[in-house]
Amino acid sequence: MEEAKLKQLKHFVEQCKSDPSILADPSLSFFRDYLESLGATVPSSAGKNEDSKPRSYVVEESDDDMSEEAEPEQVHVQEEEEEEIVESDLELEGDIVEPDNEPPQKMGDASVEVTEENRDASQAAKGKAIEAISEGNLEEAIEHLTEAILLNPTSAIMYGTRASVYIKMKKPNAAIRDANAALEINPDSAKGYKSRGIAHSMLGNWEEAAKDLHLASKLDFDEEISAVLKKVEPNVHKIQEHRRKYDRLRKEREDRKIERERQRRKAEAQAAYEKAKKQEQSSSSRRPGGFPGGMPGGFPGAGGMPGGFPGAGGMPGGFPGAGGMPGGFPGAGGAPGGSAGGVPGNVDFSKILNDPELMAAFSDPEVMAALQDVMKNPANLAKHQANPKVAPIIAKMMSKFGGPK
Repeated sequence: MEEAKLKQLKHFVEQCKSDPSILADPSLSFFRDYLESLGATVPSSAGKNEDSKPRSYVVEESDDDMSEEAEPEQVHVQEEEEEEIVESDLELEGDIVEPDNEPPQKMGDASVEVTEENRDASQAAKGKAIEAISEGNLEEAIEHLTEAILLNPTSAIMYGTRASVYIKMKKPNAAIRDANAALEINPDSAKGYKSRGIAHSMLGNWEEAAKDLHLASKLDFDEEISAVLKKVEPNVHKIQEHRRKYDRLRKEREDRKIERERQRRKAEAQAAYEKAKKQEQSSSSRRPGGFPGGMPGGFPGAGGMPGGFPGAGGMPGGFPGAGGMPGGFPGAGGAPGGSAGGVPGNVDFSKILNDPELMAAFSDPEVMAALQDVMKNPANLAKHQANPKVAPIIAKMMSKFGGPK
């Protein structure tokens, strides 16, 4: 008998001595019946009680085990409180104007076929507009240029010229509309890019302005483009540095969040592993090869308990059976070395406890009920002989207790 089983059995016996009512647990009825069949007197307080509820102190668990079951281990991963990233104000140089929100100006119909006569008339209207610009009459210049665009809506120069006038009038949105029209007609219009770039700079769209002005400079460089770029590019550099800074901060924040989540998952997995390991170790220590269907840790009597398991220590009144000596296990009566009514005293019980088939059968309620029935009345063995699940187990038990042949 393993030492761990003996210790648990001894612990159970001590509990029964200090509190006989433990035997009133319905789950131990088979043990009470067994003790009584051996002639033992069970206190009345431990008698059968239909209303009694199962007691849970057959095996006393340590406080550590109880706390593990009552309070699942919590995984705590330090959470860093991070404030939301708020971008600072960016100080930029240069004056901007209020957006012009007037209705869109008249635009030409690009699907109209332009005749030579219309082209000539369009050029004449443009000439009048140039004269008005030189005199500072910008509104009049817009009227002449609108007439020129309606006569020749396929001219990118007409749209670019009117866009430049709108810039002088501080109407950047109107200038952007004309510049877009010019670039639709001629994607390489330097005047279109220049006008749109300057208009964007007036609205504070510094990056858009820099892009258009650089394209205009590549197509047709002039001093005015260079002058505007000198005002625009410092702001663009500040914006780009500002963006890179906060993109980096946001990425670092996200990386920390991902790392915390990774650590949390790792801690949870480790905790789950440790918990499962502890439960496995605890389960093994509480039930080291115990006798399934009986008390945890081993069948009573293996350590010399009065009326114990047949042949274990030579106590009288062994496992009841049919055939052979009354009260003995079938086929075991009268064998040499056996005690009165029991089985041979030289039985090696480790053969039973280490037999996988028997141990599996002992966990089957039907098999255990049949064995208990035979314990109460050996004559009942006959009614279980036809049971294909029970009969082989009884036969195997008989061979285990048969002693040396």
